[in-house]
Amino acid sequence: MRLTQFLVHAGICSRRAAIKMIADGLVSINGIVAEHPATVEGDEKIIADGRKAILPDQCCYVIYNKPVGIDCNCVADNPHSIVNHVTRPTRLFPVGRIDKDSHGLMLLTNDGILCQRLLSPDYSHPKTYLVSVEPHYRQPDIGTDFQQRMSQGIELDGVLTRPCQLKLLSKNRFEITLTQGLNRQIRRMTRSLGYKVIDLQRIRILNLTLSSLALNQSRELSNTEISELKAHLSHSQTRIIGLRADLC
Repeated sequence: MRLTQFLVHAGICSRRAAIKMIADGLVSINGIVAEHPATVEGDEKIIADGRKAILPDQCCYVIYNKPVGIDCNCVADNPHSIVNHVTRPTRLFPVGRIDKDSHGLMLLTNDGILCQRLLSPDYSHPKTYLVSVEPHYRQPDIGTDFQQRMSQGIELDGVLTRPCQLKLLSKNRFEITLTQGLNRQIRRMTRSLGYKVIDLQRIRILNLTLSSLALNQSRELSNTEISELKAHLSHSQTRIIGLRADLC
């Protein structure tokens, strides 16, 4: 197995980040600094940026209903870190993040390949949020103009956001489905139109939903949910490969 692939499977980082980590001399195999490309059998002692890289014996997938105030980082000595609120015998890491002042669905796993496919911007995986706003700068309540402008895309720091789906739920509440994850994207998009987000909840990632999961509670995915999730990812990967072939 290539060393880069091993680091991805171990949940250390993405393939691109692994190449850079090796180039920077931050990866060792049995005490010897690794070079790219390198292959491993899997039973070596592999250290990546100070962390021991180990392949999981069994993959675990957990949904967590994150409250406001929990950080989506992996800092063990931070009492607000998500890793101190979702505890399993196997070390898990969060797939992406939502802001500390937002709440809702988080997926945690030790499946490095699945994590990288979910986070890759190539695949455009949909994520759905419920958002409440308060009028700002004397703007009226949100309406069809707000819906149209948000749906078509908003320019943020010179980058036009991808078109998205937005459904008005009331005069100050809407549901939005994004296929990208820019930093604090919904808050920034909403603020650019004169409104302030006062509550933001993620309710869906692909086929995964919170359903009746209580706040600050977690549960492992069912076999059906895992199969459907992997089927979605496999379909997306096949579609991207086809598009790249068409461009060649």
